[in-house]
Amino acid sequence: MVEDSQRRPRTSEVELRRAKSDAREVRRVTWIGLAGNILISGLKLTVGILGSSQAVIADAVHSMSDITTDVAVLVGVRYWSPPPDECHPYGHRRIESIVTVGIGAALGVAGLLIAYRGIASVRDEDIRQPGWIAFAGAVISIVTKEIMYRWTHAVGKRIKSSALCANAWHHRSDALSSVPAALAVAVAVIKPELSFVDHMGAVIVAVFILHASWKIMKPALVELSDRGAPGYVTARICEVASATDQVIDVHAVRTRRMGPGILVDLHITVDGGMSVTRGHDVSEAVKRRIRQEVKDVLDVVVHLEPHASGG
Repeated sequence: MVEDSQRRPRTSEVELRRAKSDAREVRRVTWIGLAGNILISGLKLTVGILGSSQAVIADAVHSMSDITTDVAVLVGVRYWSPPPDECHPYGHRRIESIVTVGIGAALGVAGLLIAYRGIASVRDEDIRQPGWIAFAGAVISIVTKEIMYRWTHAVGKRIKSSALCANAWHHRSDALSSVPAALAVAVAVIKPELSFVDHMGAVIVAVFILHASWKIMKPALVELSDRGAPGYVTARICEVASATDQVIDVHAVRTRRMGPGILVDLHITVDGGMSVTRGHDVSEAVKRRIRQEVKDVLDVVVHLEPHASGG
């Protein structure tokens, strides 16, 4: 058996320029998001205190956790954006997955703390009635954070950044968590005897946060566990390789995720009487076609095997 490809993928100048451009875009979007999170969290904390709303204060804490994740992305992008090197021959994109898990975990911890505080204080006898200023702050947060989510998520999908998409979900979870906060404040203001609803609103906020946390972490954890690409992707790889001229059989196809991309390892059978040079050309053709025709494939390692009847 002859292994045709180098284990270390070759990075072209185009790929390097694209990686640098994507890193700049991540930093730009995240810096803007960081500024927005600081303003929104400060606004909600202020109106939550002035309006005596436990739900809105909890929502402000959630927004503050967004600041932490923004910083994590800004620091992390410096480490996952460089091209492959001797120590990381497959690239550094799994650092992005680690940062993504960290973002989700931070969000989950914030959700648990908010839930605990809401449940622990719901029976307090000195519950104060919230004011409409807290409601206004929650509504402003809903609109602003939803806009930030849509923009950040669109950029993240375009450049295939899981960390940026995860951070976008921080914005969306913040917008969603402000909905029950706003409703809880409205109920407590209109019906003073139901002021405890404001605290229950904080618990509902926590449920939204925990759901977003799991949604963020699950795909990153799947990647870090070295789970292969879906079956239909493997089938497509076999189809493309089998359709390449001079390929008799394709087997032992293995895949794994590396950030937003896929690494492929497969065996092909060719005529045993074929020259090494010709075998090299066939394997290069297989590699080139798979990278061109199968979405998100970063690199392909092709193993050549002689067909039994050929030698």
